[in-house]
Amino acid sequence: MRIDAHMHVAGNLASVGWRGGWEDDQVVIDAADLLEIDQLCCSIPIQGVNASRHDEVVEVNDSMLYAMRRFPDRILGYVYLDPMYQAESIAEMDRCILDHGMIGVKLYNQFKCWSSTVLPIVERSIELGVPILHHGGHQTPVEGRAGQPNRSDSEDFARLGRMYPEAIIIEGHPIVGDWEWALKALRDTPNVYVDTSGSLNDDGFVEMAVDELGEDRVLFATDVSMEAGVGKVLYADITEPQREKIFGGNMQRLLAMKK
Repeated sequence: MRIDAHMHVAGNLASVGWRGGWEDDQVVIDAADLLEIDQLCCSIPIQGVNASRHDEVVEVNDSMLYAMRRFPDRILGYVYLDPMYQAESIAEMDRCILDHGMIGVKLYNQFKCWSSTVLPIVERSIELGVPILHHGGHQTPVEGRAGQPNRSDSEDFARLGRMYPEAIIIEGHPIVGDWEWALKALRDTPNVYVDTSGSLNDDGFVEMAVDELGEDRVLFATDVSMEAGVGKVLYADITEPQREKIFGGNMQRLLAMKK
């Protein structure tokens, strides 16, 4: 089974939020069929470093729910949150996860993952038994970080993992930037997982992730680069049992932890 742990959809074309180069998510399903991807764990984030309005957050989540209803059991949803709205974020988690079956939380770059503003969301995710997928990466050179000053890197995720060892934390695309450093920084935080999405210039990432973290902590993901995302796992120099875990077994295990 193949489960894409980090993907995006257009939904019902909300007025705000991430927008891919397509208007109909049928093209995503068609591509997934060709690539033998069974399920896609998706979100519609609002990009940028400035706070969004909470009604916009609700709008993109409603758009995500539209995609889930349209393609049941193929598209699974993360609830997107802006931690600036703490009480509203907890209520939105409960609405989307408890009432509508979303499978986890998606956070972007408004705050470091360990910020006190984010921690109520982390604590509620523990209570619900769901993962948090957080936009990550260690951009190099340093000048590249100026546009996303609060983007979390692996040291940040390791810090959060030590603060909350019960949390299920996924660093999104640690491939971005210095991924060798990123993987080494996560060696001792077993509750922090990495996904394989991101840069296409990443020969050896999957192998090093398995060597440094173990195959149980590596999650197949594409973040829209679907063909390359499949290829980097399919042709990685790892064993077939390791490949099966990365392609879907590990994410299946995390999804089964939902309470």
